[in-house]
Formats: sequence, C-alpha cells, structure tokens
Amino acid sequence: RQQALAILDTVAAIGMNAVILQVRPQCDALYASELEPWSYYLTGEQGIAPADGFDPLEFWVEEAHDRGLELHAWFNPYRAHHPKGAAVTDASIVRQRPEMVVRLGEEGYWWLDPSRQDVQEHSRAVVMDVVRRYDIDGVHFDDYFYPYPSYNEGEDFPDDESWELYRENAGHLNRADWRRASINRFLKNLYEVIKKEKRHVKFGLSPFGVWRPGHPASIQGLDQYEVLYADARLWLRQGWADYFTPQLYWSINQVPQSFP
Repeated sequence: RQQALAILDTVAAIGMNAVILQVRPQCDALYASELEPWSYYLTGEQGIAPADGFDPLEFWVEEAHDRGLELHAWFNPYRAHHPKGAAVTDASIVRQRPEMVVRLGEEGYWWLDPSRQDVQEHSRAVVMDVVRRYDIDGVHFDDYFYPYPSYNEGEDFPDDESWELYRENAGHLNRADWRRASINRFLKNLYEVIKKEKRHVKFGLSPFGVWRPGHPASIQGLDQYEVLYADARLWLRQGWADYFTPQLYWSINQVPQSFP
C-alpha cells in the first residue's frame, strides 16, 4: 500500500493523467478472481491470497480516482507461466488446462496457443470479469502476442496440432496469415465486447515500436508483423483500439529506429 501511494502521489504531482497497473502477468491475478489464481508476485506462492483480504486492484482504482487519475488494467493475454514465477503449481493454468498451453524451450516459459478458440474465450472472460466488477478506466495489452523467438531458443512456435486441425478443416491461409488472423479476431472481438459492456472503458495497446522494417524506408529492426504475428497498423486503421503507446525502447537519435 505504501509503495502504491508513493507512486500515485508522484504521478499526480508531475501532472500525468493515468496509470497502467499490471494485473495479469502470467494467467494469474493481482485481484480477487474466480477464474485464475492469486499471483505469485504478491505472496511468493501462486494461489495464496494476500493477508487481511487486501485486493490490490480495488485499492489502486480507489486511490487513483481520489487523485483524479485514470486506472488502466494491464493484462498479458497469452503468457501462461514465466520462469521467474517460481515452479508451476497445481493452481496454474499449465496444470488446470494443459490442452491450452505449449512449452517454449528449456527456460521454463509456457504460452497459451492464440489460435485456439478456448484460449480466446478464456482470456476474453478474464478481461471482461475485471471490466464488469471493477471501476477501471481502461484495458491495456503490451507487445506479447506470439512470443519473441528467444523465448523458444529461436525455434518456431510449437502449434503443429492446431495448425494441422486448421488444415484438416479446409483452412486456406498460410501459417503466418493464420496466426495473424487469430490475433486479429481476438482483438476485434474483445474491443467490441468491452464497448458493449462499458462504452467509456478504453482499450489500449503497446505494440513493438516498429510495425515493419522499411516503413518508412530508413527504419530497421524487428519485424513484429512476421515475428510476433502482430499487425499493429491494421488494428489502428480498423479502430480496434482507443490508443497506442508504442514500445520505443531506444534513444530518440538512434537512426535505424528514428522516432522523428
């Protein structure tokens, strides 16, 4: 609580108007949830609630609003387990819904398969549970869609089973387009259901700071369109988000990623 208040006081004092609070690092919850377990990052053990009934999200929403700040809840839509989140427990989705997850390499990452309908339904249900029960002002996603290749030791995402099922059902897209279509479908639907439930709740995204190398011509760097299967320009043009805060982790004069 003291940490939260110090952050919120600083945010208000320097004239900002919103804070983004991560509430779902890895298919877990920094709030009271019946859909996913309490986060390891709160108590050091997944599934164990904080002492004295403390609900961090409820606290942050109330204190942010008291300072005239918007509170946007940040969800990671697809990460099932991070290796820094200690061992996988029986409370984890890795054990609870093993058909929905895949393991990446030997580092201990587990990931939801974005192409699966049950994955999309589960992540949507998690977000909408928060939208309905908490007075948040926004829902926020960062740049984690399909994982960065380094998470899987440079190997392709292990979704052979889903891909073969798609082909058996007369799917006509190539594999990269099929993956992008899965992300597009999820984001479009989520935007629509958020607005249907609470029109004022914003949906924001922090995509990787380069859409594609060569756009504009001088830009170089990771191709999120081909690597993360994230067509951020399409989402912007289609109006499936209310704001973008691109992840620009470089200096302004770094020429290959020049922001100006």
